[in-house]
Amino acid sequence: MPAVRPAETVAVAEDYLHERGPTLESTHPLALGPVTAPPHTVDGFVKEFLRELNYGQGVPLSRSSLNDQYMALARTVRGYLTARWLETATRRRQSPHKMVGYLSAEYLLGRQLDNALLATDLSAIAEEAMKVCGLELDALRQAEVEPGLGNGGLGRLAACFIDSLATMDAPCVGYGIRYEYGIFKQTFVDGRQVEVPDNWLSMGGPWEIAHPEMEVPVHFGGHVERATADDGRERCTWVPDWSVLGIRYNVMVPGYQNGVVNTLRLWRAIATRAFDLDIFNAGDYASAVRSQTVAENISKVLYPEDSTPQGKELRLQQQYFFVACSIFDFLKHTQPTDLDVRELPERIIFQLNDTHPVIGIPELMRLLIDDYDLTFEEAWAITKQCFAYTCHTLLPEALEVWPVSLMERLLPRHMEIIYQINEVFLAEVREQFPGDELRVRRMSIIGDHPERSVRMAHLATVASVKVNGVAELHSQLLRDKVLADFSEMWPEKFTNVTNGVTPRRFVRQANPFLSKLITDTIGVGWVANLERVRELETYAEDPEFRAKFREVKAANKTRIAAVLERRDGILLPEDHLLDVMVKRLHEYKRQMLKLLHIVTLYEGIISGDLDPATVTPRTVVFGAKAAPGYRMAKEIIFLINSVASVINNDPRVQGKLFIAFPANYNVTLAERLIPAADLSEQISLAGKEASGTGNMKFALNGALTIGTDDGANVEIRKLVGDDNFFLFGMTEPEVADLQARGYRPTEYYESNEKLRRAINLIDSGHFTGGNREAASMVIGDLLYNDRFLVLADYQAYLDAQAEVEAAYADQEAWSRSAILNVARTGFFSSDRSMRDYINRIWHIQTGF
Repeated sequence: MPAVRPAETVAVAEDYLHERGPTLESTHPLALGPVTAPPHTVDGFVKEFLRELNYGQGVPLSRSSLNDQYMALARTVRGYLTARWLETATRRRQSPHKMVGYLSAEYLLGRQLDNALLATDLSAIAEEAMKVCGLELDALRQAEVEPGLGNGGLGRLAACFIDSLATMDAPCVGYGIRYEYGIFKQTFVDGRQVEVPDNWLSMGGPWEIAHPEMEVPVHFGGHVERATADDGRERCTWVPDWSVLGIRYNVMVPGYQNGVVNTLRLWRAIATRAFDLDIFNAGDYASAVRSQTVAENISKVLYPEDSTPQGKELRLQQQYFFVACSIFDFLKHTQPTDLDVRELPERIIFQLNDTHPVIGIPELMRLLIDDYDLTFEEAWAITKQCFAYTCHTLLPEALEVWPVSLMERLLPRHMEIIYQINEVFLAEVREQFPGDELRVRRMSIIGDHPERSVRMAHLATVASVKVNGVAELHSQLLRDKVLADFSEMWPEKFTNVTNGVTPRRFVRQANPFLSKLITDTIGVGWVANLERVRELETYAEDPEFRAKFREVKAANKTRIAAVLERRDGILLPEDHLLDVMVKRLHEYKRQMLKLLHIVTLYEGIISGDLDPATVTPRTVVFGAKAAPGYRMAKEIIFLINSVASVINNDPRVQGKLFIAFPANYNVTLAERLIPAADLSEQISLAGKEASGTGNMKFALNGALTIGTDDGANVEIRKLVGDDNFFLFGMTEPEVADLQARGYRPTEYYESNEKLRRAINLIDSGHFTGGNREAASMVIGDLLYNDRFLVLADYQAYLDAQAEVEAAYADQEAWSRSAILNVARTGFFSSDRSMRDYINRIWHIQTGF
C-alpha cells in the first residue's frame, strides 16, 4: 500500500463524512483539519513522484518501466489537484448556488498530463524533477494514451466547455459514460479503413478516481402497475425485468492557474448479480457470468454501430443509463438530503448536449412523480425549468428518433410519461393554432412515419427553457427551417451561442512557439482572456514581427514533420504550402471536393496543361475517420489513399504535390498539426455544418481559411475580413434554390472540361491499378446524385484555390493576413461561449 500523506488522510475523511454522513466523530481534529497540497518545489515533487513510484506502482526507479514512470508522474500531478478539488467542493457545499449538470455522451479530452501541468503551473518544476531522477518529461508525455471518450467535434466541444467552466470558477459537473473501448483506432489495409478496438484503459487510468460504494441502480424493461391510493390519486410502480448498477468515476477538471478544480463524472455499468455460484457449480460457466456480460456491454464501447435492431437497443440503453445515473447522483448525493424538490430549478440546470441525453427529461419526471409523489402537473412545471437543449445539427437524419415499440419494451414507464407530455403539449398547440391539424402532426413528439417513433429533438424543445444553435447561421436555420413551428410558437425560447475552443489546450499547450511570441509581444494574461490577442493587430504591419511569425510557422512545420515520420512513416516535403483538411469523413463536409481539386492539379501537370514551374508546391494533409457502417465515407477514404499512392510516387509531380493521410487522427495529433497549417479547408455545403470548431482552431493558430459561408465560417470571415479569408461557393439560399429547381450534376460534368477530365481520370482506373470498378460507387454518386453539390461548387473552389496560390506567393502579405487571423479571432474562446450560456440560458453565479 502507498504511504498515506496527512493531506490524503484529511481528504479521505472529509469525503467520507460528506458522502456517508457523520459516521466519524465530527469533532475529530483530523476530520476538521485543512486540506493542503504537496509543496511546489522540485524537491517536494521528486519526493512525491518517488513515493508514487515505490508505493503506488510497487517498483524502485531503477527497475521501473516507462509506463510505471508515467503512472507515478500522473498520480503525483493528480495529488497536487486533489486538495484543490476537495477545497472547491467544500466551498460550494458551504455556499450552495445553482449549478450546471452538463450531460454529454462524448468528451474528447485529449492527453491530460500537459493540461494538468499547465493548469497547476507545474510544468517547469515537473521537468526539472524528472531530470533529477534521470528521466525526460517528453518521453513520459508520449507514454500517455488519449482517453477514447468521443467521436469528434461534439466531444471536443464538451471538453473545451468544462475546461472553461473550471477556469471561470463556475459550479459544474460534467456527466458522461466511461467507455471501456473508445472510438476505434483507425488503420489502413490496402488503402481501406479497418477499425481496431481502442482499449485506452489497458495500461491503467491514473486520472480517474472510482467510487464503487456510490453505486446507482438503473432499471430496464418490465411493466407498470397501478393502484389507487387513499387520497384517490393513481400511483404507478415500474416493475423492471432487469437492472444494472452504475459505478461513478471522477476525473478532475482544473481551471487555469486559479485553484479551482471541477468534476467530470463518468459512469461504468456493472451487473447487480455478477456471478451465479450455483450455475457455476453446475458446470454452466458461461451462464454464470452472463448477467455481467450483458450489463457491461452498456459502457463497453463508444456508440455501438446502430444499423441493426440490437445496436439501436444498446445505444438507447447507453443513453438512458448515463442520464439516469447522473440525475440520481445529483438528487441523492450532490444535494442535501433535506432538499425540497420543488426548489430544484433554483439548484440545477441540466444542459442537453445534443439529443443523446434527452431521455433524461422523462426520467426526471418519473422520479418526481413516482419517488417524490408529485402530481404530473407539479413535476412538469419543475422539469420545464431544469433543462436546456443545444442542437448541433441541421441534417434531419441526425435528429434522433426512437421507435415507440423499442421505448415501450425497454422503458415502459418513460413512454407513458412521454405520451402524457405530448398530450399536454398538443393541447397547447391546438389552443394557439386552432384548426391547424397539419401543424399538430408536424409538431407532435410522436411521429407516425415511417414508423411510430419518439422525436427526441421535439421532446427536448418542448421541455427546455432555452434551445440554442451553435453559430449565427445555424441558429437562424434552426429557427427558420429545422424547428420552425416551435420557434413560431415560442420565439423567446430560441437563442444562439456560437461555439468556442479552449485557448489553454489549442493555443497555449498546442503551440508553445506562437504562445511565447504572443506573450513576449503583449504580455501575460491572454491565456484566460483571449480577446487580448486583438493587441497583436498593429504588429501585423511590422516586418520584424512578421518574420518572427514565419519562424514560428516554420518551427511548427518541422515539428509535425518529425511527428508524422515517427508516428506514421510519412516524410513530408519541405517548403510546401501546408493545406489541411481534418474532420469526420462525411459527404456534407465534402472531402471529395478537395480530392477533385488535387486530381485537377495532378492531371494538369501530367497532361502538360499546367507548367510545373507555375504551381505552388503543396502538401495536402487529410485526417478523417468514417463511421463503421458508413459505406460511402469508407469508399471516399479508399479513393483518397489510392490517389495519394499514385501521386506521391509519380516523378512528374515530385516537389509540387504530395498527399498525407495519417491514420487515426485524434486530439493529440491535432495539437501538432493545426499549428503547422498554412491553409484550413472548411468547405462544407452551405447550410449543412452547424458550426465547426476546427475552423476556429486553425484561425487562432495562424492558418488562413478557404471556405463556404457555412457554420462559424460566417463569423470568422466577418471578424478577420474578406481580404484575409478565401470565400467561395453558393450561399444557403442559393443551395436551396438550386435543389428546388432540380439539380443535375451531369450538366456540370459535361460543361466543365477540367472537371470532366478529373472525373474521367479517376473513372479510368488510373489511381486504382486499372480497376475501374474500385471507384465506381463514388463516381456514380457524384454524377447521378451529388446530394451535397460538389460538382456545382467545383469551379468556384478552383478559382478560390488560384487566389490562394497568388496570395501565398507574397509571403509578407500572407504573414500579415495570418497574423490578423490570430489577432481577430479571440472571440472564439470557449470562455466567451460559457459567458454566453451563463448570461442567456443558465443564469448561474461564478466565483462564489
